[in-house]
Amino acid sequence: MCLGIPGEIVEIISGQTELAMVDVVGVRRAINTGLLGEGEVRPGDWVLVHVGFAMSKIDEAEAAATLALLSGLGQAYTDELEALAESDIT
Repeated sequence: MCLGIPGEIVEIISGQTELAMVDVVGVRRAINTGLLGEGEVRPGDWVLVHVGFAMSKIDEAEAAATLALLSGLGQAYTDELEALAESDIT
């Protein structure tokens, strides 16, 4: 199962206009933000992450609610976090 997981942008990667570091429940990974447009995300913004791409911006309340819902999925959620932890697009 593939899920879109909320993550908080913690850093825009220097010299890479379409890459940002995101924190997803303590897992930090570089993601591609190109689908949102250059300059559309800043540290502190929340995005919905799917297969290494920021699919859309969401607000913090929606992120918290989605994370609570996803944590209830059990193994599918754990599998998605493990896949994220193992990914590297840099």
